[in-house]
Amino acid sequence: MSTLVRSRGRLISASLIGLSSLVAATLGLVSPTSAATAAPANQNQALIHSQVLVPGGHMRVLAGGLKNPRGLAFGPDGRLYVAEGGSGGNASTVGKCPQVPDVGPYTGGFTSRISSITLSGKRTTVVDHLPSSQTSTASGGLVSGVAAVAFLHGRLYAVTAGAGCSHGLRGTHNAVIRIDGHHWREVANLSAFLMSHPVANPNPGDFEPDGTWYSMVADGDDLYAVEPNHGELDRISRGGHVSRVVDVSAHLGHVVPTALATHNDKFYLSNLGTFAVTPGSEFLATATEGGRFHVLRSGLTTVLGLAFDHEGQLFALESSTAAGGPTPGTGKVVEVTNHGLRTVVSGLTFPTGMTFGPDGALYVSNVGFGFPPGAGQILRISLPDKH
Repeated sequence: MSTLVRSRGRLISASLIGLSSLVAATLGLVSPTSAATAAPANQNQALIHSQVLVPGGHMRVLAGGLKNPRGLAFGPDGRLYVAEGGSGGNASTVGKCPQVPDVGPYTGGFTSRISSITLSGKRTTVVDHLPSSQTSTASGGLVSGVAAVAFLHGRLYAVTAGAGCSHGLRGTHNAVIRIDGHHWREVANLSAFLMSHPVANPNPGDFEPDGTWYSMVADGDDLYAVEPNHGELDRISRGGHVSRVVDVSAHLGHVVPTALATHNDKFYLSNLGTFAVTPGSEFLATATEGGRFHVLRSGLTTVLGLAFDHEGQLFALESSTAAGGPTPGTGKVVEVTNHGLRTVVSGLTFPTGMTFGPDGALYVSNVGFGFPPGAGQILRISLPDKH
């Protein structure tokens, strides 16, 4: 995913038609399809983050001006690294390869990037000109690009979701890449793996040949990534070998798994689900490296992130919690406890990723889709002391 939200099967959906106009009407912004490089006025940015409530805690905007921010990871240098989906492009592959149903045809460009941000809020481009694509204008022009970043043995890796011929970029493919300085190289061709290793229950009516990869974590000597459209968790070695850990579709059908975290030798997964939104209908599950899959609980809504704090407590990021279509200002962070779910942050606008920092604070990608590139924010959230 890096494009987000699904009806039947991709992180973007026909149910999002009109999302751009909804956002514009709500906050006075222009549509991303009519002004792809426009940024919202300061008062609109202030309106977005002024809705965020942290009972007993504190929130501030660490950085703004981001292009569809997604996954986050802190590096060994103490900086926050951000996957930015970019702004798509105009390249088309219509007539050259199979296109994505419903929300296609995609168009693409090389506008995605990875940024690093200091704890004082200074942003620096680490690498740019990475593949980015967007759905058709009729479906909202929603963007995919770099979806997630992770550090493995001190090296920075990323997973791309906006590449491939089905996304308007002939001669490219979605991949795990390794970043060295301001350069990158491909580690594993994920598009090829998907095409040669079909899942048990794909959704033919809503199928992404190149996938829409969303979350990635490092564990041991390997990387692990979730692909929502096909519905799978895969292992990627440093040498580029890809293997399937769990075919989620074989267990649950088409449920759009998006969020991934690792803790105590287990993987924790949750899902976005299909649209329209039905609050409380999504799951939290665990998986092992050996492929054992177990659903722990339901009750979640449109989950796009999972993170454990330094005490081992699990939190989930819910992108939009109102019934029906995606709704600005209804995103939440919930604490997952043995007794249920407890909302600790509310009023987020289409958040797309989160992580805990070395300072114990929670960092969230806010305004991660549906707005003009440049509207994205990173929020630093101090949760109340549980003691």
